Amino acid sequence: MELLLRFLGPVIRRSGKSRRWWRILIAGYIFIAPWLLGFLIWTAGPMIASIIISLMKWEVITPPHFVGFQNFVHLLHDPLFSISLYNTAYYTFIGVPLQLTMALLLAIMLNVKVRGIALYRTIYYLPSVTPAVASAMLWLWIFNPEFGLANALLVKLGLPKQLWLMDPVLAKPAFIVMSLWGVGGAMVIFLAGLQGIPSELYEAASIDGANGWQRFRFITIPMLTPIIFFNLIIGLIDSFQIFTSAFIMTNGGPQNKTLFYVLYLYRNGFQYFKMGYASALAWVLFVIILLFTLLQFKLSKRWVYYETELGI
Repeated sequence: MELLLRFLGPVIRRSGKSRRWWRILIAGYIFIAPWLLGFLIWTAGPMIASIIISLMKWEVITPPHFVGFQNFVHLLHDPLFSISLYNTAYYTFIGVPLQLTMALLLAIMLNVKVRGIALYRTIYYLPSVTPAVASAMLWLWIFNPEFGLANALLVKLGLPKQLWLMDPVLAKPAFIVMSLWGVGGAMVIFLAGLQGIPSELYEAASIDGANGWQRFRFITIPMLTPIIFFNLIIGLIDSFQIFTSAFIMTNGGPQNKTLFYVLYLYRNGFQYFKMGYASALAWVLFVIILLFTLLQFKLSKRWVYYETELGI
């Protein structure tokens, strides 16, 4: 610390700040130095490198050479790019609303004070922390067309068996159903939000004659909009990056119906060794996620309400 202060002596004198102020400033940077170095080396550095690589044609075993925006132009003529983007959008815009709805319903059911409720909350939360590979293997068995649990249930109900992941029509819906199994994380956040709503609001509404649906619509939902907004943003970002389950369970099949965007990116980078094209795909995905996130923040002013805005 003293060595740094002596080294920065001329700067300190010109700044007009006291040595104590500089001592606090340097101490702060020393404390955050591990994170700062990690960010520069493992996050900012690779991001800058990927921008440069996206402007090159580089197949790992051959020397890279500059091609400008050729990789981005090629995206417009790549049919698999369009297919992967459509598959991802289908999964995101259908799956995320269902996930939020399921998480909220579970949180409402578990927001009661009964004996053993902590055990039920744990049971519903555990799937969300199950390793992705283990979860994929479990659902491979559930959706097995010969002896899977899903078809066994259909047979019990007198319905015909389905091919599930082998059926081009049912493959993406099957992934959406699978995603509902892991809503425990969003459920816990919704549960915390429900428990943070003042009970006085419900009591006042009941006195005024509001029924259960009216209390839910005019108190619970408005008070939960910040939580809904948070879970929506996280859900969108996660859904656009679906990879592990598709890679293990279908590898993009059947007929490219589960060829999601990040899986296609992975193929180009680590199977076809088109690192320049894969970097271009990565930056397009970054821009898409950024635009949707900014759009949600812009629209949130119309439907997200905070306690201070409600005058509480």
